[in-house]
Amino acid sequence: MDPLFDKAIGLLSTMLDYRAKRHKVIASNIANIDTPHYTAKDLVFDRELDAAVKGNETLSMARNDKRHLCRDAIPAKGADLHVVDSGKRVNIDQEMGKLAENHLMYNMTAELLARKFRGLNTVLKEVK
Repeated sequence: MDPLFDKAIGLLSTMLDYRAKRHKVIASNIANIDTPHYTAKDLVFDRELDAAVKGNETLSMARNDKRHLCRDAIPAKGADLHVVDSGKRVNIDQEMGKLAENHLMYNMTAELLARKFRGLNTVLKEVK
C-alpha cells in the first residue's frame, strides 16, 4: 500500500489532524478571554518541546526560501501532542493572528492533499 499512498499523504493527513486540534485550542482561548484567571494554551509536540527545554536542536532543517514551511509547521510522524499553558493572559490580537495563520495552513494542507489525490486519480484513469 505504501507505493500507492506514499509518505506525503500520511504527513499531510497528520498535519490536518494537528491543525484541527490546534484550532480547537485557539478557539477555546478566545472563548475564555473574559474568564478570570484563565491563561492562554497552545498545542505542542513532545520532541520539539523537550529539545527547546534542553536547549539542543534535534531537527536540522534550513529555510532558504520564503516558500518553505517553517520547522514548527510540520508535525513529526506519530508525534505526541500536548496542550501547554503559557501562564499569560489571553491576548485577543495574538490569538486571532494564530487562528488566521492556523486556518491558512489548514487550507494549504487540504489543497496539497486534494492535489495528491487528483494526481492519483489521473494515474488510475490513464491505466484503464
